[in-house]
Amino acid sequence: QVQLVESGGGLGQAGGSLRLSCTASGRTFRTYAMGWVRQAPGKERKFVAATRWSADSTYSTDYADSMKGRFTIPRNNAKNTLYLQMNSMDLEDTAVYYCAAGRHGSSGYQYDYWGQGTQVTVSS
Repeated sequence: QVQLVESGGGLGQAGGSLRLSCTASGRTFRTYAMGWVRQAPGKERKFVAATRWSADSTYSTDYADSMKGRFTIPRNNAKNTLYLQMNSMDLEDTAVYYCAAGRHGSSGYQYDYWGQGTQVTVSS
């Protein structure tokens, strides 16, 4: 069982930055594919970014098209923590952001564990 706790949400300004953190319990954090998913009001959850262990023994990262160049998803295995660094934010980034842990396979990311979510609100 893995428990995920997000932090770092809040109010940000358009063009500004925020960093979210997700701390995981358990000793196998480094083996999990980890990601961020967000849900805007009245909309479905959408993939933001994720990181996974690759065959070449490094972590690969994947980003939604609208996040490329603006968001990064570093992880610190020693601290069991995943981050989401959000730069050049715009109003459309307003959403509840969820951290998730799971696997990556031929059908993409499959998440088994979810955090409680953290609200990010971007104002002009």
